[in-house]
Amino acid sequence: MQVRAKKHLGQHFLMDEKICERISTTFSRHQNCRTVLEIGPGMGALSHYLFLQEDLHVVLMDIDEESVNFLHVKYPEKKEQILYGDFLRLHPDTYFPNVNFSVVGNFPYNISSQILFKCLEFRNRIPEIMGMFQKEVAVRVAERPGSKEYGITSVLLQAFYDIEYCFTVDEHVFSPPPKVKSGVIRCTRNNRESLSCDERLFFQVVKMAFNQRRKTLRNSLKQLLKGHELPSKFQQERPEQLSVSDFEELTLFIEAIKE
Repeated sequence: MQVRAKKHLGQHFLMDEKICERISTTFSRHQNCRTVLEIGPGMGALSHYLFLQEDLHVVLMDIDEESVNFLHVKYPEKKEQILYGDFLRLHPDTYFPNVNFSVVGNFPYNISSQILFKCLEFRNRIPEIMGMFQKEVAVRVAERPGSKEYGITSVLLQAFYDIEYCFTVDEHVFSPPPKVKSGVIRCTRNNRESLSCDERLFFQVVKMAFNQRRKTLRNSLKQLLKGHELPSKFQQERPEQLSVSDFEELTLFIEAIKE
């Protein structure tokens, strides 16, 4: 019995057991939360190694009914831990009431960024994320200030997670093989409980700045500045040069002039 990979779901099943084992052991060794949600398990290649971690409570969730049925047959003793559902519509209390949970998976490329932002929404319930992404997405999330890859996703995720680019994965280890290389990253919740500025405005400032990243901040944020001049340290800067703390400071300035 096999599951047919479905293009509209962005399915590329990971077939290399060494990589599955590497993800599993790297993930489970570095976190205190013992409840783990695997998103998009497909045919359970990674799930097998997660289930071997006896101190983990592993829950699988897939939006593909064929995959769920396959996994029910493959792991009959784990049926209650194999769920048919859409993570992007999940509220944690539905399946994890009063319990924190980490997220892991070979994420469908077409919704991988949405998965990250969903995790960000519930960041105080999700202490760790470890996943396979299209390589350029993985690099972008993990990149530091000063790089052309550094962008909106980098800033917003790094505000609340410490991010490590773990390793690159070649195309041939998937079925069907994608047209691009993949990258595995680990995101570990940092100590920042909240931003020092208004969070919604922070997100707006970051997005507005990077949507015109070739412009200096004094030009890209003109709509928010309403005739005010930026502090001198920011006037000639472009968004990729700013750290999370810099964006906090910038947002606090804009917050003050709006009052």
